[in-house]
Amino acid sequence: MKNVVIGFLGTQLDMGRKRRWRPTLSLVSHDHFKVDRLEILYDMRFNRLAKQVQREIEERAPATEVLLHQLDLNDPWDFQEVYGKLFDFARAYGFDDARERYHVHLTTGTHVAQICWFLLTESRHLPARLIQTGPPRSDQDQPTLDVIDLDLSRYNALQQRFDQMSREYSDQLRGGIETRNAAYNALIDRVELVASQSDEPILLLGETGTGKTELAERIHSLKLDRRRIKGRLVHVNCATLNGPDAMATLFGQRRSYMGAAGSERSGLLREADGGVLFLDDVDELSLNMQSVVLHAIETGRFYPLGSDHEISSRFHLIAGANRDLRSLTATGQFRPDLLARLTTWRFTLPPLRQRIEDIEPNLLHELERCERNLGRHVGFNADARQQYLAFATDPGTAWPGNFRDFSGSIRRLCTLAPRGRITKAMVAAEIEGLRADWNSAQSKGDITLVAEVMGEAASEVDPFDLVQLAEVIRACRAAPSLSAAGRALFSVSRGKRKTQNDADRLRKYLARFDLEWGAL
Repeated sequence: MKNVVIGFLGTQLDMGRKRRWRPTLSLVSHDHFKVDRLEILYDMRFNRLAKQVQREIEERAPATEVLLHQLDLNDPWDFQEVYGKLFDFARAYGFDDARERYHVHLTTGTHVAQICWFLLTESRHLPARLIQTGPPRSDQDQPTLDVIDLDLSRYNALQQRFDQMSREYSDQLRGGIETRNAAYNALIDRVELVASQSDEPILLLGETGTGKTELAERIHSLKLDRRRIKGRLVHVNCATLNGPDAMATLFGQRRSYMGAAGSERSGLLREADGGVLFLDDVDELSLNMQSVVLHAIETGRFYPLGSDHEISSRFHLIAGANRDLRSLTATGQFRPDLLARLTTWRFTLPPLRQRIEDIEPNLLHELERCERNLGRHVGFNADARQQYLAFATDPGTAWPGNFRDFSGSIRRLCTLAPRGRITKAMVAAEIEGLRADWNSAQSKGDITLVAEVMGEAASEVDPFDLVQLAEVIRACRAAPSLSAAGRALFSVSRGKRKTQNDADRLRKYLARFDLEWGAL
């Protein structure tokens, strides 16, 4: 790899007036440290000195490429100015970590510049090591060059600039949508902090359609920007890893395993090397697959099918699940050791019905996306927009598919809008269609849920009771105790009763169907 050194021109030391040792020139005099490219930042007032140093280095070390970058500073002791200009320099620089090794020369420049260099390297905005040179200790010695380390706690960092970057990264995780829900914004801020500073697995939980896949993609982009990874995002749908080709899909396969040309497979784990592996629907993995996946996650090594040699793959892991993994572990459907490995960082994405404040900004986002896809302007009539938002934000609107339902609804309206205008009649038809679909799905879901609990006895439950019983079962499963479930189910009527024994009322209701709290 090529060695690249970046540093300021020493406006006093590189003149050589006080001593014969000149730090920038001395960089190319070390046999153990070859400089392939030297990039010097200088102020226009010292243009002549910069040109002189460039010529002298080229004469002394013809193999070293010397590049000059003009960086004018009104006050080199002003933290805000120095950090801002070095920050912009780092953002515009095209770093190539795979081919070049970067170093920052701290000997030249003010103390403020040195601190700013350190902050930029510590935050990985500048992927470099810090070096410092010094004069010879005697006439016979060579100039010194050392890799150094600074104590960040000794300096007062420019927190405001870091806060600005943090906000930019959080906006990136939100997909550019100006979300208003306080709980969701706090969750995203925490995800940004974790993704920027930790390489441990991240577990994303939430109902289907809450945006787990989109958030995983944005976390990958953020990690790329922070230079924590170099590779791509590999999305694995774990629900498809239970067939005969599951092992080969995940771990790869050698030709010797099948004995036929073209049967080789690299495997998804190997493709994720250096990047992010997203195990979507990890709760759908079989126990056998959970075991082999755990080993690969913990060691970064695995055997492709038909191979006697292990393959290494290092990746950052993100997992997604629709169901409660702790409940699955309690019933023996999910390995506790895998759960422990995945839950270092766990984030539960709230459903759309709990983010009413975010429906309007998401509506604007979906309209903009539809306009890009359709290639034409699309918008709501004023009365139609008001009608749709009233429906979308109504507490009785369940949005069972969350953002999938919401996004699909907007796409339908935009595609069918005559002359790009969505009318009130179109909104009414769309609302009617959504409610019909949800009611049909709810009815089928009620039957399935009651049958899951009661077995064949479910066929003896009247349709009238079926809907109510299914809702009671859902409430019981979501509550931590019988009393909590009772309080949720009887929240209205309990205020009108002289005695409030919600647990007893719920217990008697369940007894009508020969059910007990423990069975649910």
